[in-house]
Amino acid sequence: MKRLKGRDMTSGEMTVELVTITGHGGTRIGAYVAKPAGAGPFPGVLLIHHMPGWDEWYFEATRRFAHNGYLAISPDLYHREGEGASPEDAAAKARAAGGVPGTQVVGDMAAGARYLKSLPESNGKVAVFGSCSGGRHAYLVATRTDDVDACIDLWGGGVVMGADELTEKRPVAPLDYTADLTVPLLGIFGNEDSAPTPGQVNEHEEVLKSPGKQYEFHRYDGAGHGFFYHNRPAYRTEQATDGWTKIWDFLQRTVN
Repeated sequence: MKRLKGRDMTSGEMTVELVTITGHGGTRIGAYVAKPAGAGPFPGVLLIHHMPGWDEWYFEATRRFAHNGYLAISPDLYHREGEGASPEDAAAKARAAGGVPGTQVVGDMAAGARYLKSLPESNGKVAVFGSCSGGRHAYLVATRTDDVDACIDLWGGGVVMGADELTEKRPVAPLDYTADLTVPLLGIFGNEDSAPTPGQVNEHEEVLKSPGKQYEFHRYDGAGHGFFYHNRPAYRTEQATDGWTKIWDFLQRTVN
């Protein structure tokens, strides 16, 4: 395992490190891991970063989960776009290529979930968490694999898609996989968002009303896309604080 340069990796609360995991197609990719101190057992959280890339907000979120008693891992979805590249450069390259194929994301994230479950401190349960495109990808992982036990989607755009939005890399709308959703789902959305729009969230919820689906959606007035990002203008303190409360409660009920 490679220690992350320039950071205090061990404290009384957690250990943080960079590891490599074997992702989709056998490719070795980087992943940021934070673990609480102690023997456990601890539940796990698999974080799928957003379109802007594998950036500081996701590193902070990974540590936040560890601080609250979760084994946490955030794999680098853009590793293939250039190991060592800045998050901005890697994200730009991925966007120029039409995004990351869904099958690749699912393979990479399944590897991340298996990594967490292999740790001796694990309780054997993992929730997948993602925002923006990561929310969309979290829904894909929850419907296309058996490797996660709960799903947290923060304003995932592109879950609901029109036929004209489908591409070679995104050939099926994640919404169309809802029949295969067997784990509890938490959705958090801003009512001023345009991706997804409130109407798309409504459409998603209607499909989730199918028998046997466990879900809860929380929607916030005065909040748009990315309202958890404290380092961006979109940040909304009151709504984000309440949203985190919803996340801790959901995790306590599903994977603890």
